[in-house]
Amino acid sequence: MEKSIRTLEELEAEAKRFVAELAPAKHGASLITLSGELGAGKTAFTKVVAKALGVSAIVNSPTFVIENIYQLGHPMSKFARLVHIDAYRLESGRELAALGFDELLRDPSNLILLEWPEMVADALPPPTVAITLVARNDGSRTISYENKI
Repeated sequence: MEKSIRTLEELEAEAKRFVAELAPAKHGASLITLSGELGAGKTAFTKVVAKALGVSAIVNSPTFVIENIYQLGHPMSKFARLVHIDAYRLESGRELAALGFDELLRDPSNLILLEWPEMVADALPPPTVAITLVARNDGSRTISYENKI
């Protein structure tokens, strides 16, 4: 599925739709990968997903800290935690081990949004959904979804 997004309001609406339709994986965490060039909107998408999930904290790119975990305390939430990982600075999937990635993957109450999956592809299971974002010359974005499992 592919969608064109022209405004921040459209991005927020798309994130709400995505979250509403996302069901927890049956075995382990729900892994959502976010691919796209620098500036394509991976972190922007994560921010609006976090907002749609009720995260009130400021959501920034974890480029230097690699991982941020947000508790989702809303009783209607399908997930207990949103795990945001930016793998841009990682050299291989082995570096995910220091983050406790295997343990995070085993917990079905986790929703993991992982930016730059190509950097750690050797350590990733098939994602629940693979998202690709493309920035267009007119300032719009194209979001493509591929369900993997």
